[in-house]
Amino acid sequence: MPIRIFITGGTFDKEYNEINGKLFFKESHLNDLLELGRNQIPIVATTLMMIDSLEMTDDHRSLITKECSICAEERIVITHGTDTMATTAKKLATVIKNKTIVLTGAMIPIKFGSSDGLFNLGSALAFAQTLPHGVYIAMNGRYFSGDKVRKNTETGIFEEIN
Repeated sequence: MPIRIFITGGTFDKEYNEINGKLFFKESHLNDLLELGRNQIPIVATTLMMIDSLEMTDDHRSLITKECSICAEERIVITHGTDTMATTAKKLATVIKNKTIVLTGAMIPIKFGSSDGLFNLGSALAFAQTLPHGVYIAMNGRYFSGDKVRKNTETGIFEEIN
């Protein structure tokens, strides 16, 4: 069975406007990254939204939770902004018990060329295939239980919490 990827936006998919210096969303870079990484895993990708995670509301999280619940795939990767990724993971962990869900993102936009996004996506796909049912965050080569993680805003690194 393929892995389902839900796209929600975040830094992962931001582009840079050279005129005004602002970041914006145009389209997802997921297919380019899968091709660049020479992906051989069957993937079904769906864009749910293209927003910064700081703009994500409870309604957005409810949509993500609903889509994860109703999709046929048991293994799911969600591209998500890093600022509120842990909030979404905690919500998913309280509702979905019979699937493996891995959230991932990037600290630097893919279009900047020096992004961590490709590495994080590859890690998330590997973790989605190997971890037992549960909700996880995959960043910087590590995975964390979705209800025991936070983004350290001083270091910009995800860390486990008790």
